[in-house]
Amino acid sequence: MAECILCGSRDGVIVLNLGAQPSPRHWPLPTDPLPDPTHALAMRLCHGCGLAQLDADDTTEPEVPVPEPRAVVDQARRAVADLGRLGHLDGRATVVEFGSPHGGSWLPLLDLVSTDGPADLVVDSFGLMHERDLPAALARHAEALAGDGLAVFLIQPLGDIVAQRAWTALRHGHHGYFTLTSLRNALGTVGITPTSVLRYDLYGGVAVVIASRGGEPDADLLAAYDDEARRGLAAPEGLACLADAVSASTNRLRSYLESHRAAGTRLFAYGAASKAVAELAMVGDASGAILAVGDASPAKQGRCMPGSRVPVISPEALVAADPAEVLLLLPDLHDELLATHPSLAGRVAVLGADSTRTSPSLTASGRATCPDTPGRNGRDR
Repeated sequence: MAECILCGSRDGVIVLNLGAQPSPRHWPLPTDPLPDPTHALAMRLCHGCGLAQLDADDTTEPEVPVPEPRAVVDQARRAVADLGRLGHLDGRATVVEFGSPHGGSWLPLLDLVSTDGPADLVVDSFGLMHERDLPAALARHAEALAGDGLAVFLIQPLGDIVAQRAWTALRHGHHGYFTLTSLRNALGTVGITPTSVLRYDLYGGVAVVIASRGGEPDADLLAAYDDEARRGLAAPEGLACLADAVSASTNRLRSYLESHRAAGTRLFAYGAASKAVAELAMVGDASGAILAVGDASPAKQGRCMPGSRVPVISPEALVAADPAEVLLLLPDLHDELLATHPSLAGRVAVLGADSTRTSPSLTASGRATCPDTPGRNGRDR
């Protein structure tokens, strides 16, 4: 058993094991030899500190750059506005940002001077989850924070991942899966205390955790800790539904794809998401029902989804192909896709919660509801 990336304990248990899966950091060319390389992909829960984490990760390739989705930019804008409205930005002049390797930044939204620190405000936007050495990363955050400064952490809480049964959130390169409680424990090692939390609907649930030195948690944050304890998120039993969801999820997706292939539907997809890499690989040959995946990232266009080898094309090429139906692999991209390409209205399918339907049923909005794959998508694409 590997050491915990936070506390160093070897006392942990595997709570979700997807076996060997292709890496969402390796996007092969159509001419690259098969099979694509695979790597062990499992989630381990540390009994010592309660942090859920990758059991191991031997992938080394850099993350593929992706354009920031409008939904993510809108969420960041709302969060900054809320921080200002609540007075958290009053009197602050400098900022240090620890960002995600996938890109995106809050700096253009903040009327503050970027510095190397110590700073009045430290922002971490999905950064901590990418750190293999959490103690070192936390020390850097603490060093960057002025004595009376404020730290803000944007995370996708494990509690929301569990509630959504979003097993696809597990991926190579994402080392830590924080509950609010395990984030509190981690920050406490460097003398930083969460004081409040703001919640947003992005990806089925994200949290902006506000923290400082010497702070005290407010009533809402204390209630959130109690809720996580009640749900048993620091015990294997509290996370068991993630493993339970895998076979049901992949079976529904496989059935959906096979029915479309049997019907001869010109089925395309949109959003070459990292969360879909293992999902498409695990449905096997049925993934061939998807003729191509449209994606806005130039770095992915002309390449293939790892494992399933579904070609990735530009959004313009997707529209030009005149698909009968477009399976949206990132539900948060729905409004952005139709705003940019309104000709696809009425043809966009989103995997929904009704498992009794085996083909999409279009609503008046043009959004289709299909048999669901539990969970929403992580920011990383």
